[in-house]
Amino acid sequence: MLIALCTCPDADIGDRIARTLVEERLAACVNRLPGVVSTYRWNGAIAVDEEVLLVIKTSKDRYPAMQARVVELHPYELPEVVAIEPGDGYAPYLAWVDRETRLG
Repeated sequence: MLIALCTCPDADIGDRIARTLVEERLAACVNRLPGVVSTYRWNGAIAVDEEVLLVIKTSKDRYPAMQARVVELHPYELPEVVAIEPGDGYAPYLAWVDRETRLG
């Protein structure tokens, strides 16, 4: 299992990406956390924006397709899509993530 993080400019875009990923079995679950404030450097200037953070649970084998789909759907020129591999987890939950991201 992998946990991927992705920031979105607003709730509507976050919802559209989350629903698409789950509908297409690219993610088992996507949590949306509103009210995230991001401070970053872009084009030589410091920017501060309110965003929605997506916490995406997917399987390792589905990650490349999930990442490509997020990039395709995302309005940012350079969307944040980073993955973290949990060191451990509740086995039945990990199995559920695997089942929900299988094709067919």
